[in-house]
Amino acid sequence: MAPLTIIVVFFLWVGSLLMVQGGDPTISFEWKVTYGTISPLGVPVKGILINGQFPGPNMNSTTNNNVIVNVFNNLDEPFLLTWSGVQHRKNPWQDGVLGTNCPIPPGTNYTYKFQVKDQIGSFIYYPVTAMHKAVGGFGGLRINSRLLIPVPYADPADDYTIIAGDFFNKGHTTLKKILESGRNLGRCDGVHINGKVAKGDGSDEPLFTMEAGKTYKYRICNAGIKTSLNVRFQGHTMKLVEMEGAHTVQNDYESLDVHVGQCFAVLVTADQEPKDYFVVASTRFTKREVTATGVIRYTNGKGAPSPKLPPPPVGWAWSLNQFRTFRWNLTASAARPNPQGSYKYGSVNITRTIKLANTAQKVDGKLRYAINGASYVEPTTPLKLAEYYGVADKVFKYDTIPDDPPAEITKVTMEPVVLNLTHRNFMEIIFENRETAIQSYHLCGYAFFAVAVETGQWSPEKRKNYNLLDAVSRHTIQVFPKSWAAILLSFDNCGMWNIRSEVWDRRYLGQQLYVSVVSPNKSLRDEYNMPESALVCGVVESMPRPPPAYT
Repeated sequence: MAPLTIIVVFFLWVGSLLMVQGGDPTISFEWKVTYGTISPLGVPVKGILINGQFPGPNMNSTTNNNVIVNVFNNLDEPFLLTWSGVQHRKNPWQDGVLGTNCPIPPGTNYTYKFQVKDQIGSFIYYPVTAMHKAVGGFGGLRINSRLLIPVPYADPADDYTIIAGDFFNKGHTTLKKILESGRNLGRCDGVHINGKVAKGDGSDEPLFTMEAGKTYKYRICNAGIKTSLNVRFQGHTMKLVEMEGAHTVQNDYESLDVHVGQCFAVLVTADQEPKDYFVVASTRFTKREVTATGVIRYTNGKGAPSPKLPPPPVGWAWSLNQFRTFRWNLTASAARPNPQGSYKYGSVNITRTIKLANTAQKVDGKLRYAINGASYVEPTTPLKLAEYYGVADKVFKYDTIPDDPPAEITKVTMEPVVLNLTHRNFMEIIFENRETAIQSYHLCGYAFFAVAVETGQWSPEKRKNYNLLDAVSRHTIQVFPKSWAAILLSFDNCGMWNIRSEVWDRRYLGQQLYVSVVSPNKSLRDEYNMPESALVCGVVESMPRPPPAYT
């Protein structure tokens, strides 16, 4: 028994060591999650703060940094954060979604340990428990390029983060009750920019300052819960340089549609008369347009911003056409020295096609959202824990939905949904929106190539319209009403990964699923073992921890 014990302890030690890679710089954060009163729209609401801040602190990291975040949950309910866009290579245990992690119990803490391996870009973190995201707990997450990797633009004078989103004055507990009663959330009450809305009466403090003649980088993220936004800078154009985790071809835009969960990075040059200007965020695809403004001030400038705001675009056809202008910068380096375009995704054979069709239907008189006829139900045991402990059959079944859903979906089941995928298969996923509301989907653990977004129904013949050269590598994709979107990717990252609607009432009421990618070799080169610090809950809580699965 003694030699076996030594071997087990050795593997646990190695697994712990692998969670935070030796040799790369480590950055640490101590975060306290508390309730606090916020009033982004002028109405006091019970919000969720991180270190007393709404939005939460901006997390600043660099490619390959080891990140340690000790989160103290001082709420009176469970809480869990996810790091949207961080791929967690081989390390799903730190993803922070309810399919892999137990939530942090009230009055306790949990320490996330992950590496931002081979990534750059602009992302957000936010809570996935209950409806916490509606009232805070979110913030910016940036991954800067290493100094040895050239960036395809001059260093900006400063680097700013805009966290914008819709807001509901009802509070998160009321919103949760609305959803559980079988209704959707309806229209938002307003929009905020970094937790504020400018009054426009000359009393506003600036969100950002710029010096005439200099160029600034703005990372723009939509951290709302259901509403697409259009963002524009009064009197200034934006040069798009990054989209989530990739360098883009640098086109100029007067305004950008930013859908829920998406992040863009733009350059703005201070080339106008030195005074105050508005940055504007307004709702898109809503019957009633709601607008928020924030002040950008030129140093040594004089004069209030003009009350005349730049107009927003009209209709979603404009947004679809804008999507088609986004292009991957093939010659720029991202996290590695080699150009982004070195990977020829368009020449890889597709091994499996999955079509995911969303629908809204009543189940027992209550509204549910579904994918391929299944409305996801959150089990008390995280899926990954059940799989790792060898009790998956007690929690869920694999492959309960078809790869190709029928043209008419008349029945909806309520269950955990897990697709079993083959490691390193190159796959095509079609998101088919059969409804009249815009969708926004996110895939954890991966970046994918958004090769097409078109109206109507998808068919194999549509592949001839795919962009197989320079589609942007990203993590979130919008799907317009009665339209479809196609993505391509290799499932080379082992783990249990969430595909979810970023429209939060849809996600909460079932529009999500998971994919399981298991290492056939049970090798640490493919996936890390469950860390000793991992929280356990559900059916595995009283079970002995299994020996390390990967060697």
